[in-house]
Amino acid sequence: MKDLLLYIAKNLVDNPDAVRVTQTEDEEGTILELHVASEDMGKVIGRQGRIAKEIRTIMKSVAQRNGQRVTVDIVD
Repeated sequence: MKDLLLYIAKNLVDNPDAVRVTQTEDEEGTILELHVASEDMGKVIGRQGRIAKEIRTIMKSVAQRNGQRVTVDIVD
């Protein structure tokens, strides 16, 4: 899951070396925190949050196939 999110994010931004994903577990499932450079934040979020919404949709559908729950947070 973490590798898929890294792949998606690195292909969206201008500075792929600054992309990091931290993974934590809680009682509801997996939480993936996506960290990107501040100048690339708009590219990951998109207009009206459309790209961020689609990233979350892709990640949730892959998680459901594996019988898991995942939450994606985009962090500064």
